[in-house]
Amino acid sequence: MNGLVDIATMVLVSMGAVLFLAGALGLLRFPDTLSRLHAVSKADNLGLGLIVMGLLPQAESVSGGLKLICVWLLAQISAATASQLLARKIHRDEGRS
Repeated sequence: MNGLVDIATMVLVSMGAVLFLAGALGLLRFPDTLSRLHAVSKADNLGLGLIVMGLLPQAESVSGGLKLICVWLLAQISAATASQLLARKIHRDEGRS
């Protein structure tokens, strides 16, 4: 059973890393700021979620698992807030030109 948990951890963490890579490529390749922001925020949120889900079975205690979930939730809230503020600023600046 321990081997299956290790395999699931490796698969989920690898999938999360691939999503981080996809977000980085989107940041480099997309033409405008809003599409870049969208690519990064979606890929990073899902990528971090997969990494946390992969690491949860490896947590030594329930409090360790709760800390992982809290880090993921904090990243979700901060990324959503930062994306909203950046998009609002870009929208206002485009309206002035």
